[in-house]
Amino acid sequence: MSDLPRKAVTRTAKLAALPLGFAGRATWGLGKRIVGESAEIVGRELQQRTAEQLFKVLGELKGGAMKFGQALSVFESALPEEVAGPYRAALTKLQDAAPPMPTRTVHSVLAERLGEDWPGLFLEFDDKPAAAASIGQVHRAVWHDGRAVAVKVQYPGAGEALLSDLNQLSRFARLLGPLIPGMDVKPLISELRDRVSEELDYGLEAQAQQAHAEEFAGDPDVVVPAVVHQCDQVLITEWIDGVPLSEVISDGTQEQRDRAGQLLSRFLFSGPARTGLLHADPHPGNFRLLPGGPDGEDDWRLGVLDFGTVDRLSGGLPEPIGESLRMTLDGEADAVYELLCTEGFVKESIALDPDAVLDYLLPIIEPAKVEEFTFTRGWMRSQAARIADPRSPAHQLGKQLNLPPAYLLIHRVTLSTIGVLCQLGATVRLRDELEEWLPGFVPVEDLDEFGAEDSVAGA
Repeated sequence: MSDLPRKAVTRTAKLAALPLGFAGRATWGLGKRIVGESAEIVGRELQQRTAEQLFKVLGELKGGAMKFGQALSVFESALPEEVAGPYRAALTKLQDAAPPMPTRTVHSVLAERLGEDWPGLFLEFDDKPAAAASIGQVHRAVWHDGRAVAVKVQYPGAGEALLSDLNQLSRFARLLGPLIPGMDVKPLISELRDRVSEELDYGLEAQAQQAHAEEFAGDPDVVVPAVVHQCDQVLITEWIDGVPLSEVISDGTQEQRDRAGQLLSRFLFSGPARTGLLHADPHPGNFRLLPGGPDGEDDWRLGVLDFGTVDRLSGGLPEPIGESLRMTLDGEADAVYELLCTEGFVKESIALDPDAVLDYLLPIIEPAKVEEFTFTRGWMRSQAARIADPRSPAHQLGKQLNLPPAYLLIHRVTLSTIGVLCQLGATVRLRDELEEWLPGFVPVEDLDEFGAEDSVAGA
């Protein structure tokens, strides 16, 4: 019997308690107001209690509920500060921790998948989990050849729990929607559900991670641990130490924040170009800062974990993304609009003003316009508010745009990464990364010119 609470009735009851809890706390807040406490104090206490319940329920359930919480947590930058504060700590916890699976369950899975003599495969095995995620938890160990390894063990019943949670969450998506202004929560839940089968398959995850490990072997900026062994419900990879990005967000120096932001941007755009794969789960729990960058031990590299969700992009990121971004920056309204129509971002039944579309896009792509850009929660909130306000032209236009299925995951990963950059408050030379790695961003004639210059330089 699994220790993951997976009976549908139990999980449904826990999740159903979330909106009921929201309503109950609102009543409690009204009572506090009646007896004379200020709106500010009551509001702060109300948000704190809501955040605590959200973390407690999602963290206990693991599965899809926790996966949803992790996906939601990177968007807290978009919340108004008076609301974001109490949620921030609770949601950040979901990025890197959850109640652990009992030791007996871990041993049972290892015996079933690696054989009854599984302890002989390790020189050391730490029963206390080093990290817990939505469908499994990680234990530190030493492989029989002396390598430090991370042993990822999948929760029994994780697949059933994931689907049950996400189906239930989708039923009251509207109640969760106000947590993130300007974002429709239901498609996020639907898209997470579509990825469940892939994330449960540790064979696919091992292939994706090993492809990255081989491509980035010896890279001065990015470290991906190699796969050591894989079987059903168990994935063993090399161990990497480092400062979790969640700690950099809460306590890091500005130097660490800027370096982490630059490397995160570099990995987002270079990964698909170099491997044909897009790491599609960019929450802070999946990244580390490691010493030993290009400038020595005092410099930093980015360690990347968890390749359970990837988008397969054989030619790298789609060229129309780079082309439309470049043309938008150049103010080519008609050309941008034509490309968006061709790619399906504007449905055939709808006609929009190309200049209005350009005005809608320009503020969003501001970071690509300048040599370096400082991502802040304030900037993120201003963008969310602009698109969320029903009275604004941006809101009206945004409702008429369409997101083609082929771009859905790319869109979510990009938004999530921007959310993390805003949490970091990082100053990033984003344009450098776009010019280097994004197909279509630099015109072909300019690329030919660069090639000729490189040839001359090489001679």
